[in-house]
Amino acid sequence: MSKVYDVVIVGGGPAGLAAGLYASRAKMDAVIVEKGKLGGQAATTEELENYPGSIEHPTGPKLMERMRVQAEAFGTEFLKEEVVGFDFTEKIKTVKLSKGELKTKTVIYATGAQPMLLGAPGETELRGKGVSYCATCDADFFTELEVLVIGGGDAAVEEAIYLTKFAEKVTIVHRRDEFRAAKSIVEKAKNNEKINVIWNTVVEEIYGDGIVEGVKLKNIKTNEITDFRTDGVFVFVGTRPITEAIKGYVELDAKGYVIGDEEMRTSVDGVFAAGDVRVKSLRQVITACADGAVAAVNAEKYIEKNFEDVELPDAKKEGGWV
Repeated sequence: MSKVYDVVIVGGGPAGLAAGLYASRAKMDAVIVEKGKLGGQAATTEELENYPGSIEHPTGPKLMERMRVQAEAFGTEFLKEEVVGFDFTEKIKTVKLSKGELKTKTVIYATGAQPMLLGAPGETELRGKGVSYCATCDADFFTELEVLVIGGGDAAVEEAIYLTKFAEKVTIVHRRDEFRAAKSIVEKAKNNEKINVIWNTVVEEIYGDGIVEGVKLKNIKTNEITDFRTDGVFVFVGTRPITEAIKGYVELDAKGYVIGDEEMRTSVDGVFAAGDVRVKSLRQVITACADGAVAAVNAEKYIEKNFEDVELPDAKKEGGWV
């Protein structure tokens, strides 16, 4: 029989790396499967000052690399492959890859979510250099500066209100002539003197020499192009959970996020979800790491309960969970 892992972790972002660390410290045979670059969205973040206890002048790539090294040091394996499906019908689960498959007692699905992009020229090049998709993460960098918020839903208006705690001026650009956000949220925005709104307008280009300096705006009714100088651009046009591989295998909500409980358990026994891919209220590196740790601990408990032939060492004797 081919090798059977204790846990296969799908996704190598903060949640997956934390799960790998906690699983390996408990002497579980763990592998992280990631088709792209390790670190997820965090690896594209230029500064990560809100992660507790992080290194001096922290960057996403540096912190994610430290997490990888730490997990690997405890025995986590890494496999660069794409997961295309699963088979959860048997006690030993199958993780289907683009080339081959893996057998495992448990699965932790931690593929994350992606912010929807505008698709405007300059957006990708200036991401992390004035273009942001998270006000909670980056608002402090724009203290007493002027920023632009793109979008008209709840998230866009709520984040615009949050940004007024830091920025001198916040301008919301929306392609329609009214917000899609809840009326109570809209009312708060209207009553905030720091917020200005530009209606019926889209961003044609984001520009700057190594850092955001401004945008080109297009009025969709008149087709007029105007130049708008700004220090930062916050994009809130939606997020998309990366659940293509697991769709149809576990329960998802209407937006495609994995439904689970606070123990990270999904609708299938022995299958856990951690990080931004699951239904939750706050998507941050710190909450993703917490999810990964919880998922790994509960994967261990599941194995102890359901696989009598497996004797896992007492983690407390090895130093315990931190």
